[in-house]
Amino acid sequence: MTERANTRLDGKQLLWLLALMVLLTLLWSTWVVWPLKILVVFFHELSHGFVALLTGGSIDHIEVVKEQGGLCVTRGGNRFLTLSAGYLGSLIWGGLALLLAGRTRRDRGVTLAMSGVILLATIIWVRPILGFGFGFHLLAGLVLLLIGARLPRSFNDIFLKVFGLASCLYAIPDIWSDTVARSHLPSDARMLAEMTHIPTVMWGGFWIIVALALAALFLVKSCRTRPTTAPPPSDAGL
Repeated sequence: MTERANTRLDGKQLLWLLALMVLLTLLWSTWVVWPLKILVVFFHELSHGFVALLTGGSIDHIEVVKEQGGLCVTRGGNRFLTLSAGYLGSLIWGGLALLLAGRTRRDRGVTLAMSGVILLATIIWVRPILGFGFGFHLLAGLVLLLIGARLPRSFNDIFLKVFGLASCLYAIPDIWSDTVARSHLPSDARMLAEMTHIPTVMWGGFWIIVALALAALFLVKSCRTRPTTAPPPSDAGL
């Protein structure tokens, strides 16, 4: 049987997530959401690096600045795939967090795994050691370690959903800014345009369509639950 036949859409959960998205949007330019944005930038850069590694290259170093900018310097690997990995990669990281929080009860384990990824990647690749990016992500990894180890599943569930939604929300305006609003500035899309001779705006349009589809897919799938079945009637007293 298909997944759709075995599960149903939890309307209340979907409405709750949509309300949370509205709240994040309202707070988007405040200090409350700023740490989440920095984490999304980190996973954007890490996605570049992971694809470089998977295609035979290496990561030289990763930089993240407090102005929500970042850089991943890689060597070797498939340049086309490496450049393409950032925008959608950060969305996929967040989408997986949202999906696992919504479909499993392993929220604490997911938070601990996320902490491990951040700490390991920070120690190995984030530079300079005395810079903002290293300090922020070392602290973030330790905070997530404490959250996963000490706080209840319900708190971890909310955190993962907030991070997942923030990743989905961040990716689309980030793509728009780099490929449409500021297409003349250096960006992943600009470098792809120079490599493929396909205009930056076209890359932006393609990525925005894919990002919207992925965000909708993760949102809906995270709200699908297995229906509870009524117990069979008892024969007692017959």
